[in-house]
Amino acid sequence: MSASSLKLIAPKEGVFDEMLEAGGVSARTHYRGYADWLASTTSEGMAAKRAEADLIFRRIGITFSVYGDESGTERLIPSDVVPRIITAGEWTELQRGLIQRVTAINRFLADIYHGQDILRAGLIPEDQILANDQYQVAMIGMKVPHDIYAHIVGVDIVRHSDGRYYVLEDNLRVPSGVSYMLSNRKMMMRLFPDLFRRYRVRPVEHYPALLLQTLRSSAEVDNPVVVLLTPGRFNSAYFEHTFLAQQMGIELVEGQDLFVKNGFVYMRTTSGPQRVDVIYRRLDDSFLDPLAFRPDSLLGVPGLMAVYRLGNVVIANAVGTGVADDKSIYPYVPEMIRFYLGEEPILNNVPTWQCRKADDLAYVLAHLPELVVKEVHGAGGYGMLVGPTASRDEIETFRAVLKANPSNYIAQPTLALSSCPTFVEEGVAPRHIDLRPFVLVGRDVKIVPGGLTRVALRRGSLVVNSSQGGGTKDTWVVDEDEAAPGAPGEARAASQSQGGLASGGV
Repeated sequence: MSASSLKLIAPKEGVFDEMLEAGGVSARTHYRGYADWLASTTSEGMAAKRAEADLIFRRIGITFSVYGDESGTERLIPSDVVPRIITAGEWTELQRGLIQRVTAINRFLADIYHGQDILRAGLIPEDQILANDQYQVAMIGMKVPHDIYAHIVGVDIVRHSDGRYYVLEDNLRVPSGVSYMLSNRKMMMRLFPDLFRRYRVRPVEHYPALLLQTLRSSAEVDNPVVVLLTPGRFNSAYFEHTFLAQQMGIELVEGQDLFVKNGFVYMRTTSGPQRVDVIYRRLDDSFLDPLAFRPDSLLGVPGLMAVYRLGNVVIANAVGTGVADDKSIYPYVPEMIRFYLGEEPILNNVPTWQCRKADDLAYVLAHLPELVVKEVHGAGGYGMLVGPTASRDEIETFRAVLKANPSNYIAQPTLALSSCPTFVEEGVAPRHIDLRPFVLVGRDVKIVPGGLTRVALRRGSLVVNSSQGGGTKDTWVVDEDEAAPGAPGEARAASQSQGGLASGGV
């Protein structure tokens, strides 16, 4: 093997690899064309592409900050140059499952703030809802337009060693990451235009238009004014806030830019106050209105909830959606689907032990080295224990924490997350991944093909979060035969490239 040849490292036995069949010798059908292309590529060539991607991402500001990082420096989220490829057939089934799941969750949210039928049926313990920190009493009996509470949902999906997809969690409060999905695609189209001429990769660049359409359709006025409310530039996802506002052509505002008068919300502009009809908020409930929630909040808009109750402004996602984001509620989603839709779930949950239950807690304590234990309100890979990779001291420390506050935790088996070839120092090596598709709920449900693939760049790691050393990949949804029939694929690639980084940036 020459020094410049790419070294392809076989996946670990017992792990489903997205590209390679069991044994790591041959590529799966939908990956064969790409595998052939990869075999003809040099290590130096791929390294140069990755360096170019890093340079441009840094130049245009695709970074994030980590809370608690005393240095205060922003970090570059690594974007891998090897795509994750999903067949159109698999995507169709995933899409069906996502629509079903998000529809049931919206029905659940409408129910718990109104009739509470699912509680009276005894399918979910009342205290898990009514005493939940994310349950907002202010929303009881309040009508939201079209009964849509969760307009934007990011669903985290993993593939297990059995080859099946499982939902790991639902993100409904302020789901993030879509800017990286869009930036990855633009970058890959710039770096590898030949591949996009060759393969029928379904587009994602229309997501901002779909998001704006979803937000506008949630209002009950003609020509609604939409704004994106950000906590400000110190928020870890501020890049995404500015990116989406720019892509949608709407104003990016902070709380101080808005005010309430005569039952409406207005935005301060150089030409005078302008009424605001829809607020796409990127901050949590407790900071939205200091008169209704935290009185010390400087991020929200005083009086906003009063306008919201009058129906004179739409907040997306709705106040109070966080109760369905709670990991202690996640185990009940299959029952929600059966209860509200009368259907069997298309996508499976991961088996989950609720540590608030005595029997479940006893099992978890006895099997800590085998399990993943998570805080019910946790996010970003923090406040969790990955038993198989934890030291004995870490396990015993966590055991004490778990015993002290068991209701704050759930536990799940350690899934063998699927791996995907990833360009790293030792070559093209398997790294564990998940998938976060973004579901938009308006008058109907829309999903762009694919989503954000997150990758655990550390060898053997199962934690894909960017704050914990993870990166991202472009996600391609392709027809099973994979290769485009010549001119149509070239025309599509040429059309898509007009929106790429080379012609105006992210």
